[in-house]
Amino acid sequence: MRLMELFSKSGIVFSFEFSPPKDAAASDQLFSTIADLTPLKPNWVSVTYGAGGATRELTRDLVMRIQKQTDLMVVAHLTCVGSSQTEIGNILENYRESGIVNIMALRGDPPKGEARFVKPENGFSYAFELVDFIRKNFPEMSIGVAGYPEGHPETPNRLKEIEYLKQKVDAGADFMCTQLFFDNHDYFDFCERCEIAGIAIPIFAGIMPITSRKTMLRMADLSAGSRYPARLLKALSRTDSDDHFEKVGIHWATEQVRDLIDNGARGIHFYTLNRSRACLRIYDALGVSSSNAFSPLSAGENYRKDHNS
Repeated sequence: MRLMELFSKSGIVFSFEFSPPKDAAASDQLFSTIADLTPLKPNWVSVTYGAGGATRELTRDLVMRIQKQTDLMVVAHLTCVGSSQTEIGNILENYRESGIVNIMALRGDPPKGEARFVKPENGFSYAFELVDFIRKNFPEMSIGVAGYPEGHPETPNRLKEIEYLKQKVDAGADFMCTQLFFDNHDYFDFCERCEIAGIAIPIFAGIMPITSRKTMLRMADLSAGSRYPARLLKALSRTDSDDHFEKVGIHWATEQVRDLIDNGARGIHFYTLNRSRACLRIYDALGVSSSNAFSPLSAGENYRKDHNS
């Protein structure tokens, strides 16, 4: 099924993102996570590339395994880094033959140690070129692209940023997933600016629960480093243990999801870090059991019942 067909149905669309494991132990941990999250009935899951396309083969292997061993709809990440048009075409053909028809098309980050992106020989310089290539050569595929509610790290001009995003949409993108954010005002403002620019595709809100100080610092160090609201930092600063730190982070993410649902977000995309506990707790806090699919109506109603009683 093409991901876009999900939006013909009523309700909000939910997804989980995983990273390819680097060894057998990590592989076992990941499939334990997938087993834990499958009862939550995500509409789709995605598999990332490592920085600089370092995990390309691992990504392909994991995508194939999920496709063969589960009933989950899988979206494969694909970047421009280190690949020619021919190589990208071969990857896409391989996916198509395996029944995988949903792709997240990204330019990708430079390989580790390199300061800037360099166009591969006979490759692509920008994500919109990759989107255009997929749309023209694999028209049956559903294509997703990235959005940056807090601003693209390489495009400080926010007006130009939306112009570049519109190029990807005009080239054939069907949906968008945002980078993670911790202030919903950034997401809603971003959606309004997209609407003004004529961007009408569904925009998934990227949510990553903070579960440790190490994770928080790592996210802040990335090229698209996250902005942490003062209220969140104050709440985290009051914690006196790792367990309380995690609880505050999960509570904050839960409130983000509740607010997004109540205010009409089309989709929620969870960055899982290959762990299930945070997402399970968010679903539980919103009053949704693992035996039921997540719907905005039931989640909103249960939340209001719990907090008005």
